[in-house]
Amino acid sequence: MSEPATQDSQQPQQRRRNRIFIGTDHFPYIFPSTDVGANANAIAFKSDDFQAVLSRAKAAGVENQIITGGSLSESRTAIRVAKENGFYATIGCHPTRSSELTKQPPGQYINDLDKLISQNLTGPGRCVAVGECGLDYDRLFFSGKEDQKKAFRAQLTLAKKYHLPLFLHSRAAHLDFVALLVEAGMHENGGQAVGGRGGVAHSFTGTIEEMEELVAMGYYISVNGCSMKTTEQLDMVKRIPLDRLLLETDAPWCSLTGGHASKEHLTLLPSHLRKLYQPLSTQPDRWEEGKAVKGRNEPCAIGLVAFVVARLKGISLNEVAEHAWNNTIACFALNELEIGEGTSTATQSTAAQTTAS
Repeated sequence: MSEPATQDSQQPQQRRRNRIFIGTDHFPYIFPSTDVGANANAIAFKSDDFQAVLSRAKAAGVENQIITGGSLSESRTAIRVAKENGFYATIGCHPTRSSELTKQPPGQYINDLDKLISQNLTGPGRCVAVGECGLDYDRLFFSGKEDQKKAFRAQLTLAKKYHLPLFLHSRAAHLDFVALLVEAGMHENGGQAVGGRGGVAHSFTGTIEEMEELVAMGYYISVNGCSMKTTEQLDMVKRIPLDRLLLETDAPWCSLTGGHASKEHLTLLPSHLRKLYQPLSTQPDRWEEGKAVKGRNEPCAIGLVAFVVARLKGISLNEVAEHAWNNTIACFALNELEIGEGTSTATQSTAAQTTAS
């Protein structure tokens, strides 16, 4: 495999920033980039080092983050964290939390999600997608198939109602997942004809064929450490079209670890980038101020994801980051953010469509 670029070209440039913009974490994120996968209620992020985590992300080039809501309560937290830090948020119910709908009067849970979305469509910290929603048949012990399908259908309706993109989750459920998108009319151009705005299959771990089917339906594909565990997954990542690629960490989970197929690429990471994307860490019970927590993924690690993608595709780190940044802006209609110099005509067109409608 050819090298994506020389060491010098891997360094962040002053004129053209090294951005990745899709940090959906269950924590906030951004890389002159935006981490579209940060998780809102991750207890692994403690109040005593929260600002240090944000500082490391900033130093690594993460300019903004999209905080993921995985339940009604987590969505409220995601909105609060986003407003407090100038980030963005998603609102929805993760498939493994679908049984929560059955613990309230019929329709109440979805009505509360609906209300939360309607109250946070504009201004700082706004909701930019419905989800995390979808199907997860790997963990049916949390929520059964029928509960998951019911919750997914309801959130597809919310996405169409508010013309918001979907923040999607699919595990071992591709056939049913696609069938429900088709049922809702969300299978052509991301459902534009029925009020949809497409969206992204986040933390994607599926096959090449599944990826290509979702791309053909009008969706973006977002990858993180969990997308790079096997050689088959690396081949899938390599084949994601650049104009459909998003990057994320899904922090505090989905780290790139030594047991993954991605390791052979990360061994070539220049030392000056390793300091930014993989800071020194300590065990949780021996945590030291200024260091990361071992075993806990952070938004700054989005640079590792980008580096592996760059090597797989044989292009520069900057080119990967620029595409991911521009695609994130287009996917989530973040029109207040700057489109990079390398924006493709297709990306510009998508951004224009989201502005017009």
